[in-house]
Amino acid sequence: MDELALGVPKPVLERLPDDDATAAADMKEAVAGWEQRLNRAIEAAEDDREAASRVLEAIERFEDRRETYDDLVPELRAWGQSPIYAIAWRTLYDDVIAQCYDHEELADHLERERNARLVEDGIRLQDL
Repeated sequence: MDELALGVPKPVLERLPDDDATAAADMKEAVAGWEQRLNRAIEAAEDDREAASRVLEAIERFEDRRETYDDLVPELRAWGQSPIYAIAWRTLYDDVIAQCYDHEELADHLERERNARLVEDGIRLQDL
């Protein structure tokens, strides 16, 4: 399986306050680290199914983190704080997940693995 290439989308960076370069640097560093760890996991996998399983575990963590940031937005607004950073990180997680699914070779395996997990958990497609 080919390596993943992940990046921080330009629109996310453009939404950050102009006077704060550290947030953009943090995002770029985080995405580079995720890319490196995911590619190592893909490389260490014995087959494409195992690689997809490892990437799907990361995607599920990204989804959990995205939900955390999503929950923070109204709370920050309620306290009179700007939610711009929570929105930016939430959007970044969404985009990184999309980038994983945009990887042609990996996308089919991810869908199969997600469906297999649904069935293993006892959830049937008719219940969705």
